[in-house]
Amino acid sequence: MNNSVGNAARLIGAGLRALIVLTVICGVIYPLAVTGIAQGLFNDKANGSEIKDKSGQVVGSSLIGQAYNLPKQNPDDAEEAAKPDLKWFQPRPSNGLGSNSVNTQYSLILSGATNRSADNGAVNGRCTEDAEEGTLCAQVLAAKEAVITDNSTSGYTVKPEDVPADAVTSSGSGLDPNISPAYAKLQIHRVAEQNRLDVKQVEKLVADHTTGRTLGFMGEPRVNVLELNTALKALTGN
Repeated sequence: MNNSVGNAARLIGAGLRALIVLTVICGVIYPLAVTGIAQGLFNDKANGSEIKDKSGQVVGSSLIGQAYNLPKQNPDDAEEAAKPDLKWFQPRPSNGLGSNSVNTQYSLILSGATNRSADNGAVNGRCTEDAEEGTLCAQVLAAKEAVITDNSTSGYTVKPEDVPADAVTSSGSGLDPNISPAYAKLQIHRVAEQNRLDVKQVEKLVADHTTGRTLGFMGEPRVNVLELNTALKALTGN
């Protein structure tokens, strides 16, 4: 009987010691070591790839897109369509952007795409004006018309063939923070006119914020919209 009690006590003691040791190693030492290494070697990425304005205030993350829209006339009207604020460079269409109906303190960015096929609404394999309302083709055609209208100025007219694909389609997540250099350049004249800037100034701004392919061969050249608009804000003093 005494031997059984003694064996049980030893097993319980060994289990408790193992629990304490593993808790200290896995629950304290390892997380602190990983956090320290991340903060020391990858401080920017470890903190969410934050973007700050010239005052040092965090304005967002370089990994998540933001919408630049005018305030709604009726904030409580869920059916009122958002209108782009044309003073700013616009991101890709983001059908994944929406507001959270549970947390009403602020709007939450939701990730998602249209889940429609590439030929949704196509007629004989082409997107035409006959595309059924609500289909992807109809959305793309409407977005293309809006891009042409919004970005044409008194001295610059956008041609339909100049509208790049990323100007009228959302990414798979709906949160793409980048646009193509072609879409950024298409917006230069409108942004310059709206902010009373010289076109050359805005062209330089876009060139300075254009990133090439990763390692020279992976991905595509891109422009981070939040970084670009943060620099534009600093330039205009808005």
